[in-house]
Amino acid sequence: MLLCYIDPGTGSMLFSIITGLVAMLYFLGKAAIIKLKFLISGGRSTASKNHFPLVIYSEGKRYWNVFKPILEALELKKIPTVFYTSSPDDPVFSSEFHSISSEYIGEGNKAFTRLNFLEADVCLMTTPGLDVYQLKRSRGVKQYAHILHSVDDATGYRLFGLDYFDAVLLSGEYQKAHIRQLEHQRDIKQKELVVVGCPYLDVLQKKIHELPVLGIRPFTVLVAPSWGKSGILMRYGEKLLDPLVETGFDILVRPHPQSKQSEKDMLTYLENRYKDAKNLAWDYETENLQSLSKADIMLSDFSGVIFDYAFLFDRPFLYVNNTFDARPYDAYDIPEQPWRFSVLPEIGIELVEQDFPKIKEVLQEAVKSTTLSDNRRRARERAWQYQGESGERVAEYLEQTMKSVSNNQDKERA
Repeated sequence: MLLCYIDPGTGSMLFSIITGLVAMLYFLGKAAIIKLKFLISGGRSTASKNHFPLVIYSEGKRYWNVFKPILEALELKKIPTVFYTSSPDDPVFSSEFHSISSEYIGEGNKAFTRLNFLEADVCLMTTPGLDVYQLKRSRGVKQYAHILHSVDDATGYRLFGLDYFDAVLLSGEYQKAHIRQLEHQRDIKQKELVVVGCPYLDVLQKKIHELPVLGIRPFTVLVAPSWGKSGILMRYGEKLLDPLVETGFDILVRPHPQSKQSEKDMLTYLENRYKDAKNLAWDYETENLQSLSKADIMLSDFSGVIFDYAFLFDRPFLYVNNTFDARPYDAYDIPEQPWRFSVLPEIGIELVEQDFPKIKEVLQEAVKSTTLSDNRRRARERAWQYQGESGERVAEYLEQTMKSVSNNQDKERA
């Protein structure tokens, strides 16, 4: 019996080639049919039943806070919208929208296949990597827009993450410069860059007021890493967690959502190692607000959750990121230091590996410090513009873009 093995990279390439060819044949065939109908109808325009003015795609329910204020604003404007999601239990299904129709389209390649045949005037998503891997640019989509889901550098995505979008919606003006720099270096088309604010922070800011008042509780340290080999859990593991447990403080570990998929072995090892530690708990909840609210101090690396914590709660944090490997990211092609790393020393305190054995004292000193609060406020104002207005601003952008696409189509027909 002959067994064949295809590595994930080759499998991804084969999937891209096959779906690309099928999509090309599909749209060529469809164009021929439309042309034939046009001739038969005596020159009258025939619209496709599968074509939508606006489609929004969500990779899953963890992005609900990004899309919720946008959908609410579209609903108020009564703009017909199709919302595709890769979560069968996405909160959109329990929302009482009238102008928003929602559908679960599967996960992974199943979802990408559906999107690769999409027909829409405008498609909005948080998913990066358009036309890079499995997610291909559909010939049936006129305009692709990406919205950032963190107040962080736009170069924090894997290589070429934003290159082939038509527009990118930003949380702050500072994110524009590096996108323009990459466009120039790579000789690619300039995208439309629009500052709209940060929808998910707007949502969380409202939810904070609804949280129950926490009474007297143990001093709590939140460990909230990014994922990948530069993340603190993957890089340090028990070297960091052992001394943290020994402090006697409550330790709450919240791995990055991607770790559950990409770093299962590491998480399983650490969970088993600390299964008897009464002061260490794991948090895998979709929303991070409960964990952030409980923490007296946070320990992270280069994760965007740093800014969630600092901007929403104005509490101290420690960061470990000197060993960040930028090679897989767009930031590698930018000579300047990414914004997140240049601003971290201004709003947080660096933790180095040599300090792990005395981490209790480091944590106690960090909590006492009051000198960084003003810096955190200034960073928040720069990175999170138009606070509370993001949903309306995104909806306004989408509405204007759909009108522009429609006007261009009318000119082409004329």
